[in-house]
Amino acid sequence: MHFSDDLALDGNALAGPMAELFAVDVTSALVMCNDCGAAKPLAEQIAYVGGPGSVLRCSGCSAVLVRFVQTRDAVWLDVRGSASWQIPIAPA
Repeated sequence: MHFSDDLALDGNALAGPMAELFAVDVTSALVMCNDCGAAKPLAEQIAYVGGPGSVLRCSGCSAVLVRFVQTRDAVWLDVRGSASWQIPIAPA
């Protein structure tokens, strides 16, 4: 599928909205599993934090939802195991 170039912007167009989004507490974010379809708050999923990075697994089927690694100069975030995230925001 191709989209009209007249509507296309570069990724900088999302900088403001995404900065606002990731400035919230994500523990209440509803994370939907790609494998089993279960949707539960991040705080109710299973976290493994003892390795070189952190892994979040589905509390329903144990599939990997998120991989998170922080180095000296970057953060790596892999959310391929998540079908979606619904992140509540506080009213302005």
